Amino acid sequence: RYEQREDFAVVIQPFFRNTLLPLDSTSKPDMSFFAADCFHFSVRGYAEMAMALWNNMLEPVGEKQTYNNFTHDRSKLRCPNPEKPFLSTRRNSGFGNSDLSLEETEPSVPYWAVIVTAVAGVLVGSL
Repeated sequence: RYEQREDFAVVIQPFFRNTLLPLDSTSKPDMSFFAADCFHFSVRGYAEMAMALWNNMLEPVGEKQTYNNFTHDRSKLRCPNPEKPFLSTRRNSGFGNSDLSLEETEPSVPYWAVIVTAVAGVLVGSL
């Protein structure tokens, strides 16, 4: 829908697609990344996700990292550079005039699965 616009873009940031649970030195889940409910992120976890999201926004479309390694290392934070001083979109990544089809594809998760999961989450949360 927004493919031809020069003032707006929608870009999927896949940094969380293949992320694995962070482990501590004993190969157990590192709970320092999670809040007291063991589901939501802690400040440390949100910091990791924010760095991964920022890095994803600077990576060209088609070359975006699809995982987060939870190293809590601020040196992995990327900065814009003189060659690419902008957030990456399909257009400025070289896909703007291509014949790449953007037609609707079959979603990888059926719509009803999202509804069932949401209802189940609310029920479990209320228990």
